[in-house]
Amino acid sequence: MTPTTTLCEAFAATAAAHADEPALRTTDGAIAWTWREYADRVRAAAAGLAGMGVRHGDAVALWLTNRPEFHVADTAASHLGAAPFSVYATFTVEQAEHVIGDAGSRVLVTEPAFLERALAVRERGLTPLEVIVLADELPTAAPADFDLEAVSAQVSPDDLATLIYTSGTTGPPKGVELTHRNVVAQAGAMREVLGLAPRQRAISWLPMAHIAERLCTHYVPMLLGWSVTCVDEPRGVAASLPEVRPQFFFSPPRLWEKLRATGRPLAQLGLDRTRVAVVGAAPCPPEVVGYFHGLGLPLCEVYGMSETTGVATINPPAAIRVGTVGTVLPGVEVALSDQGEILMRGPVVMRGYRNRADATAEAIDGDGWLHSGDVGAFDDDGYLRIVDRIKELIINAAGKNMSPANIEAAIKSAGSVIANACAIGDGRPYNVALVTLDPDAAAAFDGDLAAEVEAQIGRANERLARVEQIKRFTVLEADWVPGGDELTPTMKLKRKPIAAKYATEIAALYGS
Repeated sequence: MTPTTTLCEAFAATAAAHADEPALRTTDGAIAWTWREYADRVRAAAAGLAGMGVRHGDAVALWLTNRPEFHVADTAASHLGAAPFSVYATFTVEQAEHVIGDAGSRVLVTEPAFLERALAVRERGLTPLEVIVLADELPTAAPADFDLEAVSAQVSPDDLATLIYTSGTTGPPKGVELTHRNVVAQAGAMREVLGLAPRQRAISWLPMAHIAERLCTHYVPMLLGWSVTCVDEPRGVAASLPEVRPQFFFSPPRLWEKLRATGRPLAQLGLDRTRVAVVGAAPCPPEVVGYFHGLGLPLCEVYGMSETTGVATINPPAAIRVGTVGTVLPGVEVALSDQGEILMRGPVVMRGYRNRADATAEAIDGDGWLHSGDVGAFDDDGYLRIVDRIKELIINAAGKNMSPANIEAAIKSAGSVIANACAIGDGRPYNVALVTLDPDAAAAFDGDLAAEVEAQIGRANERLARVEQIKRFTVLEADWVPGGDELTPTMKLKRKPIAAKYATEIAALYGS
């Protein structure tokens, strides 16, 4: 694998080498395609997209659940030199309109579940848009002189492979432009550090609008000939694990926390054949990592951004250091500014933000360093520890700096009934918290639930410095869902919207 290989070249090589091996399937077995069948469908779909006018340099929007047809549509667009990108399932009409318009996409591939919103985007008319409703197949009518090999041969390593629209914690999402070179460099470095082998099983269940899912269950399998099982409803992933028994599995911390709370052995969880397990996208409590180590499953915590094609540091499976996000990925440079900000440079760093030269110049300095906005620290062996977001540090009324993420992680890891926690205390005399309950854990709890919530907060406080401890809290009635008012689609807290929405509750916590 060379740094200049395109995904088109990699796909052709993999489809030839693994032609009769499984590539894509659904949990119910209704679809089970080999790599040969996958490649045939890509060829037909590319012809159809070309027949609709999709050309090199265009963008193609995909509003789809996790299903085999996504992989076909995305790969087909890439073969035309277009940049396919995904729309979050939870997006409103306005949110979808923003990303589709910003990308300049004139073609949207969707399915019945999103059709009403897709048509509403088209009817608003701000972007000329042709909507393809996916039933079983994509259109296949090609231009008379269409030659896929000739077209895909024109795709270069510096062409866009995808656009990733950031979660938008502080404003409208920005489109991160990732090239074929970025993606192949990232996949190659992950393969080296994690020892990723061909012919592995993986589960696709997180939104493909998130770089982590695209990387782990679309791009890496494309380079290594993996078999991917598609789970179209994320809540069904835990039930799918025992059936698939994946050899590679990635999840943000929340699912690992829920699996830990069940207390079941790896075989019952469906993780007994997992060779590589990865956690990322949000801080993971050390207790969770340590728990799975105790079960014999090394949990590799990673750190990165959409702007770094997902990963910049990673814990090697054989040398995991709990409480850190690992060492620097091969080929990548990571440094700390005088203020402790994490800076990154190398082949995985994005080309820039789409239509935002100003934001690109603000993020990437003249020496090519990407400024993360995160505060970090290295230990003597080169393992990175994340302190917090620069703009999210709590500085209390006495001037003490604290990490809200660390406080929140302590709360969530101290028990199973609290699903989300938001620590508040900036400019205040003490810290308070807004918490929501895990619906499943709360329903299954046998005892005084209110007392257990208070006990969980108490256990967290025992592990926090006195100044960090939560003095008061309130339990909110509704759970927070990804893509809602409080959480981004990737489950990061929207701190400013939370502070505004729950201003009354927060004021009451600081009342007499």
